[in-house]
Amino acid sequence: MKIVGIAACTAGIAHTYIAKEKLIKAGVSRGHEVIIETQGLSGTQNALTDKEIQEADVVVIAADIKISGRDRFTGKKVIEVPTGLVVKSPTKLVEKLEELKV
Repeated sequence: MKIVGIAACTAGIAHTYIAKEKLIKAGVSRGHEVIIETQGLSGTQNALTDKEIQEADVVVIAADIKISGRDRFTGKKVIEVPTGLVVKSPTKLVEKLEELKV
């Protein structure tokens, strides 16, 4: 499965990057391709390309704030969760995505 997404916390520092790394690690360990963009104090980093979004099976938005560029995901299956859930249970989230057969 190809997973793309955005991680963004209130401060745009710790939870943003921890959520990104944990989601990537959990997804890759289960055989998935995972690409995560971050949004925060330093702006957008690792911006998703149109091709990455188009090829994605699911979009995960792990955010505690309003994210920019949501319109890029029109027509895609979008799962929204708080960053804390990804930080605490990234593997369970990936398992849930698999169960949903997205």
